[in-house]
Amino acid sequence: MVVGSWTPIGSPPPSQSSKKYGITQPISLAGPTDVDIQRNTELEKLLVDLGLYESKEEAAKREEVLGRISLIVKDWVKQLTRQRGYSDQMVEEANAIIFTFGSYCLGVHGPGADIDTLCVGPSYVNQEDFFIILHNTLAEMEEVTELQPVPDAHVPVMKFKFQGISIDLLYASISLLVVPDDFDISHGSVLYNIDEQTVRSLNGCRVADQILKLVPNVEHFRTTLRCLKFWAKRRGIYSNVTGFLGGVNWALLVARVCQLYPNAIPSMLVSRFFRVYTLWQWPNPVMLCPIDADELGLTEWDPRKNPRDRLHHMPIITPAYPCMNSSYNVSLSTLRVMMEQFKCGNRICQEIELNKAQWSALFEPYFFFEAYKNYLQVDMVASDADDLLIWKGWVESRLRQLTLKIERDTNGMLHCHPYPNEYADTSKQFPHCAFFMGLQRKEGLSGQEGQQFDIRGTVEEFRQEIHAYTFWKPGMEIFVSHVWRKQLPAFVFPDGYKRSRSSRPLSQQAGRISEDFSESQPGSAERQIKRKRDDRLEDPKPEK
Repeated sequence: MVVGSWTPIGSPPPSQSSKKYGITQPISLAGPTDVDIQRNTELEKLLVDLGLYESKEEAAKREEVLGRISLIVKDWVKQLTRQRGYSDQMVEEANAIIFTFGSYCLGVHGPGADIDTLCVGPSYVNQEDFFIILHNTLAEMEEVTELQPVPDAHVPVMKFKFQGISIDLLYASISLLVVPDDFDISHGSVLYNIDEQTVRSLNGCRVADQILKLVPNVEHFRTTLRCLKFWAKRRGIYSNVTGFLGGVNWALLVARVCQLYPNAIPSMLVSRFFRVYTLWQWPNPVMLCPIDADELGLTEWDPRKNPRDRLHHMPIITPAYPCMNSSYNVSLSTLRVMMEQFKCGNRICQEIELNKAQWSALFEPYFFFEAYKNYLQVDMVASDADDLLIWKGWVESRLRQLTLKIERDTNGMLHCHPYPNEYADTSKQFPHCAFFMGLQRKEGLSGQEGQQFDIRGTVEEFRQEIHAYTFWKPGMEIFVSHVWRKQLPAFVFPDGYKRSRSSRPLSQQAGRISEDFSESQPGSAERQIKRKRDDRLEDPKPEK
């Protein structure tokens, strides 16, 4: 099987008979056997037993919350219209619309999942109005908690909980004075006269709409995606912000496999997913459809024209104009980690097909704190819980840069494995949380057994960038320290004990790092936090 080929921009579209299957003919048109149907029943039962489906009551509450948010943004736009001196008729017609995208729109969200939402408003209501006026309105509402604006993100977003439901709210100002209630966000005209940031905000909804149109069987796609998202979270590789893959990336990968096996059911598609992406020749892109000719002069992914696109390691291209690489965050280190996990998943699926394993084996957790000998510990503290929430979000959004800097300063010889999970030491009297990163020397360097990697300068450069945060407040501090596996803090082990290394699956016992690591004195994070808090009483200024 050959995978990883792609249709160049401007190539003729596929024939009508295969158009729904994407840019190539399917690999197989085979349908399920009786054994496949039995495995599928077992898989779907396991997904239910794992609690991956929300209750009817929670579904109803989500609909209620979306309705409330819709009313809030409509009132917000009418208020701004009135304040800016528009006529009474304009105030009456003023409107904003809430769209959903991501897992909720695709129908694969689970209990407690957030809802990705987009507010589309008129041309005279801008991002500043969104992050100041609407933010202040939400901050005064009792139903709203954990309000966290992230205006500096690649796609600016406001995060909050509304009646306990997590919401990620984006804003897009389009080139219309009045947004009609029947506004069609999938139409190309929506992109006229807007900037690239607004295009990115709009394209979350446009991409979700296209994905559902480009898969042969929506229900089979949803079940398969729900399964693989859960698998990715269990294996620690579900996080766009830290350099792995987020929801839209997994959706696009699954959709492509659905196109390649259009008559397969979920039990078959899960197995084919690992087979396809274990063999995929990156950086050949994953594409659901050909890239259309440029319509409006917007930048599209094209490594022949754009030098930066040639640097992408794992391109997964969105199907809505302008087609973009949704996985530009992936680094060499995180690609290596994901490929290892794809191979592990492929081995388990082969065992399931040979009746040597059950589906539950696929979802065993990844024991990150037993996989490496050396770790970086990134501790964050703040004066109160609200400040820590904002500070943590900023630091997490920059962790990918630390991975890239380490790759750069060690010439790619030191691999990083940033772990998406956060940990908190609840015994502390001040708000605290921490992220961790596994460190491993590149394979094939056996002739350099004694080599050390001194990345103190790299870490200091990262800290300086972190402290340049626009919304920094006194009390927000970050500490980066090296810890060996045996010195990991107790709070990362929720069961209160460390698993013995002999109990780890064989698939996780490879890839140890044997050399010393010269970043800082191991285990020094707690001392640094205490010393820094004492110092802060005298000098509350951020370190520059």
